[in-house]
Amino acid sequence: MKTKGNRKARVNLVTLGCSKNQVDSEVLLTQLRGNGIDATHESKTDDANIVIINTCGFIDNAKQESIDTILRYVDAKEEGVVEKVYVTGCLSQRYKDDLEKEIPEVDAWFGTRDLSRLLKQLNANYKHELVGERILTNPAHFAYLKISEGCDRPCSFCAIPLMRGKHVSRPMEELVKEAQHLARNGTRELLLIAQDSTYYGLDLYKKRNLSELLLRLSDVEGISWIRLHYAFPTGFPLDVLDVMASRPNICNYLDIPLQHGSTRMLQLMRRGTTREKTEQLLATIREKVPGIAIRTTLIGGHPGETEEDFAEMMGFVERSRFDRLGIFSYSHEENTHAYSMADDVPAEVKQQRVDAIMELQQGISLELNQQKVGQTFKVLVDRKEEGQYIGRTEFDSPEVDNEVIIDSDDQYLRVGDFVQVKIESASEFDLHGRAI
Repeated sequence: MKTKGNRKARVNLVTLGCSKNQVDSEVLLTQLRGNGIDATHESKTDDANIVIINTCGFIDNAKQESIDTILRYVDAKEEGVVEKVYVTGCLSQRYKDDLEKEIPEVDAWFGTRDLSRLLKQLNANYKHELVGERILTNPAHFAYLKISEGCDRPCSFCAIPLMRGKHVSRPMEELVKEAQHLARNGTRELLLIAQDSTYYGLDLYKKRNLSELLLRLSDVEGISWIRLHYAFPTGFPLDVLDVMASRPNICNYLDIPLQHGSTRMLQLMRRGTTREKTEQLLATIREKVPGIAIRTTLIGGHPGETEEDFAEMMGFVERSRFDRLGIFSYSHEENTHAYSMADDVPAEVKQQRVDAIMELQQGISLELNQQKVGQTFKVLVDRKEEGQYIGRTEFDSPEVDNEVIIDSDDQYLRVGDFVQVKIESASEFDLHGRAI
């Protein structure tokens, strides 16, 4: 096998999974470079001698992608292309003992809260003076801000507490400092993320304190948009809606994963609510913040889901007219509460139900988008590709929501700028317009 000798460490950091993993990778990247280590994120070249893979362990597809990536770099190690392969993140946290036996070629495994130990492996130290600083791996005009870690919810289907532990809020002062640093470096939009954002503050301040955090962040100079993700519906703090309505730089947008539209299934899922209470909450949200865009996620095929339950969910989606919606097929995850139940919905039926919900939502999305034709919206320009600018309205989050496609034949727009765009046409998931 070829070797590269004892040359200076050059690290390639590979990130899989969700935006929370992305933030973890950005913190790690910042610490590595702060220690003088030459580190890049998802390098397009093969000149790194150390690879760190930040894995996802959420559902079957994500776990398989993580394992495939690990094996690809283990092969590269066998071929002498890299010298060391380290694995961190959710998959490593959850399955470390099994993976160590199955893939012994990996040099070391680290969990989701092993940052200091991982740095020490690379002869680096955790630098407290870098808290609040982050090297972004996406365009600088938007940034994810992780306000807490872990989750205390008992949802039947979810393995996140096994991988991320109990809920821990980050101090408000630390979050404001990070937002100020991001703003100084060109960030215009903050996307607040957590496993459960509405739980924020209970551990530190003995009350749900998301509304105060939003107020403090909205005062940060240079931040034009603040977007709230992953709001748990049970115990939703309604004062958040008052802040959202009163502050123009807090987007009229809410990502609120509801998971199902059948009361019986919500009880089986241990969600602590009913369809009726959920529908009342949605009505309250829309009353307090007129014109708000609501995104949700659902699960099809959870153990015990009958045709009647699914029909109830279809009716719920049809009545609720969500602006954005995604749905997952249920994944039978070890050590979750639902794992003790029979996985009794066949895979093909799960997929049929997922497809039916998405077909219904596609029609709703088309209707809602076509109502925007002729209107003018403030749009944040994300990128330029194939002769067109691609942006988003305040009602859209990166990667998961609608995009605004802006013709650029006779216009020059800058990525990261806000522009007024008149919508000329609309499809199910995109708006087409012209900057004015």
